[in-house]
Amino acid sequence: MTIGILGGMGPLATVDFYRKVIDATPAGADQDHLPVVVWADPSVPDRSAALVGGGPDPTPWLVRGAHRLEAMGARVIATPCNTAHAFLDEVRNSVRAPMLDMIAETAGEIRAHHPEVRSVGLLATTGTVRAGLYQRALEAAGLRVVVPGELTQGEAVTGAIRRVKAGDTGPAAVCLVERAAEELAARGAHLLVAGCTELPLLLGELSAGLPVVDPTAALARAAVREAMAPAA
Repeated sequence: MTIGILGGMGPLATVDFYRKVIDATPAGADQDHLPVVVWADPSVPDRSAALVGGGPDPTPWLVRGAHRLEAMGARVIATPCNTAHAFLDEVRNSVRAPMLDMIAETAGEIRAHHPEVRSVGLLATTGTVRAGLYQRALEAAGLRVVVPGELTQGEAVTGAIRRVKAGDTGPAAVCLVERAAEELAARGAHLLVAGCTELPLLLGELSAGLPVVDPTAALARAAVREAMAPAA
């Protein structure tokens, strides 16, 4: 089954996701890998700005991209942008191919692999935080969600994301997100969610002494699982 990647939000995050699809695929040769089609449209309006700043609605761009992927043969669609998930209901209703839910997959992996965790620190765009995307999913799973203070969110988290979108994954960007991680650890988080697809490009498996969950990798594993599932 062909995987469709609805990407370009941003380009580096799309490349990271495709790499993680490859890593998640049990393959010993080229021919064992899954067919993948990518629609990477960097012109999609800023999702966070649409949610918190009155920016243009990205839904028409997302619908157009999903239609392109379906026309190219995609039978399951993954969207490696957390904030875009706030707009996906209308997109889902416009295509036949199932669209995976990155946030639900992440919540499921946390409960499966970190059953002892009770408090989760969320590192994400301001739009994702304010839309409550992770809060709803994680609180439904019995988890407390800790988010950065307003100053840390605006300066450290948003600053780190902007640096990655500009192609900077160096020490300065890492220091910014580490600062936010330390605040969440001090406020009682037991685990961190890298809830913006730029952030796994800066974070390793641990940050501020806490394990980091990568939703991009969770989505990649889900895409491989669905693409390799036996036909109904």
